[in-house]
Amino acid sequence: MKANKPLSISKRVTAPTPPFFKTLRTIGLMLTASGGALLVEKGVLPAAVVQVAGCMVAAGGVLTAVSQTTVDDAALRMKEEQYE
Repeated sequence: MKANKPLSISKRVTAPTPPFFKTLRTIGLMLTASGGALLVEKGVLPAAVVQVAGCMVAAGGVLTAVSQTTVDDAALRMKEEQYE
């Protein structure tokens, strides 16, 4: 069995992503966008809503970043075998 080499961040981001994590990435993007939209109107909204919006942006950003760097090993191996 061939040992897996660690991937660089740039290769992880461009590697195939598993379907479950694609869904999580989309949810993270929606959280970030929703929180950002609420933060734009922070002068009109109560402080608690603005605080929750900030948390939504942070959580969405982390969720998106982690989901994007998750690699589908089987799809990556098939992709590498095509180029060999």
